[in-house]
Amino acid sequence: MARFDLSDAEWTIISPLLPGAEGKKNGRPRPDDRKVLNGIFFVLRTGTPWRDLPERYGPYTTAYNRFNRWAKKGI
Repeated sequence: MARFDLSDAEWTIISPLLPGAEGKKNGRPRPDDRKVLNGIFFVLRTGTPWRDLPERYGPYTTAYNRFNRWAKKGI
């Protein structure tokens, strides 16, 4: 866990507020919401470009796409 990643207590509060995990899409399991959200927070906090997102948060495209989709929905 990185210094500013969500703690277990924070995740317990936030996770019910996120859209339901639909499970699999196109036969692939959905990426871990917590890891993706930590990646989004990393980019927003540091101002780093999406392409420079550390690998521990998964593919930058996943974090970028999720951020845009959730932002458009007001989540």
